[in-house]
Amino acid sequence: MTSTAAAAEVFASAFGSVPSAFSRGPGRANLIGEHTDYNGGFVLPFAIDRSVVAAFAPRDDRTIRLATDFAPGVVVADLGHLTGQDGWAAYPLGAAWALGEFGVDLDAVRGFDLAIVSDVPVGAGLSSSAAVETATLMALSRLWGLTLDRKTLAKVGQRAENVVVGAPTGIMDQAASLLGEADSAVFLDCRSLDTEVVPLGLADAGLVVLVIDTRVSHAHATGGYGQRRTECEAGAATLGLDSLRDLGVDDLAAAESRLDPVVFRRVRHVVTENERVLATVARLRSSGAGAIGELLDASHASMRDDFEISTPELDLAVETARSTGAIGARMTGGGFGGSAIALLPSGQVEAASEAVRRSFAAAGYAEPGLFVVNAVAGASLLD
Repeated sequence: MTSTAAAAEVFASAFGSVPSAFSRGPGRANLIGEHTDYNGGFVLPFAIDRSVVAAFAPRDDRTIRLATDFAPGVVVADLGHLTGQDGWAAYPLGAAWALGEFGVDLDAVRGFDLAIVSDVPVGAGLSSSAAVETATLMALSRLWGLTLDRKTLAKVGQRAENVVVGAPTGIMDQAASLLGEADSAVFLDCRSLDTEVVPLGLADAGLVVLVIDTRVSHAHATGGYGQRRTECEAGAATLGLDSLRDLGVDDLAAAESRLDPVVFRRVRHVVTENERVLATVARLRSSGAGAIGELLDASHASMRDDFEISTPELDLAVETARSTGAIGARMTGGGFGGSAIALLPSGQVEAASEAVRRSFAAAGYAEPGLFVVNAVAGASLLD
C-alpha cells in the first residue's frame, strides 16, 4: 500500500521542504453496474485498499506546484490558469478549478505544493483518476477550510473530469472513492445521488475479490467510451426520454422497433444492468455474497455482447477464473481493456491466479497483474 513516508519523500525531493499534512484517495472496483451511471441508473462499487496518498503544504502566493512518483519533474501552475494542462496534472488542477464551480472563491485562496504517490494501476479500470481527484479534494478542503459534504465533492470531481480532463464519465468513481465504508459497497442512485451502504460480508462468506489486470490500458477521454455515451443519449432521445433510467425491462420489446439495432443493444445493456444491480443488492441483503455469482456472469455477457466493450483478454480472464472456482466474474470499469474481477473462495486464489497466468501465456498475451482487493473506507486526511 502507498504510505505517507513515500509521499513525504517525493515532496521533499521535488520541493525541498516538509509537507504539513497528508490525504488519501482510494481507487474503486465496481461490483456491478457498468455504464449505468451517466444514464441516471444504479451502480454498486466499493472503495479498495489501493490508493493515492498526497503530501501537501500551503503557500503564501497563488502558485501551485505538483509532483508525483510516476512522472518526472515539477508541474507549475497558477490559480488563475487551472485549465489547459495535459497529462496527470489535469486531475488535481481540474479538482481545484471545479471547486470554483461549486462556490469556492478562487480569488480568495492561496496556492499549494502537492506531491502524490499511488499504487492504483493506471488504465486498469480501478479509477486511478478519481483517486487523484479525491486525494486532492481532501487536501484542498484542509488547506482552504472548506466544508463541502462528500456528495458535493463527488460532483466536483466529476465536473473536473468532464470539463478539464475531457472524459465523459459519470459520478460513480468519485462517489465510491469518497463514500466507501469497510467491507461494504456503495449502492448509488446516480439520478438522485441517494446512497446506501450495503454490507458485503465477504470474510464471513469465505470469499474474496480477485482483480485480474489485463495490462490492456484504456483512456476514457478518447475512443469508445464517449461513443457509447453518445449512443445511449441517442437511444433516449429517440424514445423521448430524459435518460434510459426511465426505461424498464418490460419496455424493451416496444423500444426495439424504434431503435437502430446497435443503439438498441446499447439500450438493452443499460436497462438490464440496472435490474442486475437491484437484484445484486437484494441478494446481498437476503442471502449474502455467495448468491450473486450468476448476476456477475450475466453482467459480463451483456457488456461483451450488447455493449461490446470487452476484449479477448478480459473474456479469457473471466472464463479462466470461472473454470477454476470463481462463483462469478466480470470485467469492471469502462471497458476496452482494464481489469476483470472474480468472486471466489479465498482458498482458490492461488490456483485461479496461476491458471490465469498460464492461459494468458498460452494465448500470447502480456502477463496479467493479479491481486486481491478489500473494501475500505473512503477518502480521508491522514495526519
